[in-house]
Amino acid sequence: MVIVGLMGAGKSTVGRLVADALGRDQRDSDADLHDRYGLTAAEIAATLGADVLHEREARVLRAALDRRPPLVIGAAASTVEDAEARQALRRAFVVFLDGPPALLAERMRSSAHRPHFLPDLERMLTEQRERRLPYFVEVADLTADATRPAEEIAAQVLAALDD
Repeated sequence: MVIVGLMGAGKSTVGRLVADALGRDQRDSDADLHDRYGLTAAEIAATLGADVLHEREARVLRAALDRRPPLVIGAAASTVEDAEARQALRRAFVVFLDGPPALLAERMRSSAHRPHFLPDLERMLTEQRERRLPYFVEVADLTADATRPAEEIAAQVLAALDD
């Protein structure tokens, strides 16, 4: 199972709740990036550029999807722009956490490990959402409202998995 969405959508929080309920391990692209490359997403973007960061995010997603037993994965939003990653996501149940960029920007302000590609976080997230929304919709088996409490979203995901 994979959770996708923009930064600040709650992928890690919802993923942890779902993983605990399913008795599965949870992986997050931020942790996987750091484990594999020794740098945070923000550090990779600052030192090597956004293109390298996004390629590495897609690579760690594909590796996480290959792990057994299956994991609950919080995937970086950029992965949906990668055709190979979208193809790999077809093997998983994918949840898209969607929320208004203003709320997500507010949640991101305290997060130094994620890159801020523009000084105006709301504008950055608005642009990312506009560019990525068709891909999120393409890969999603379920779309959840990121403004709702994480426990409610997790319950919605678990109910969808039971169907």
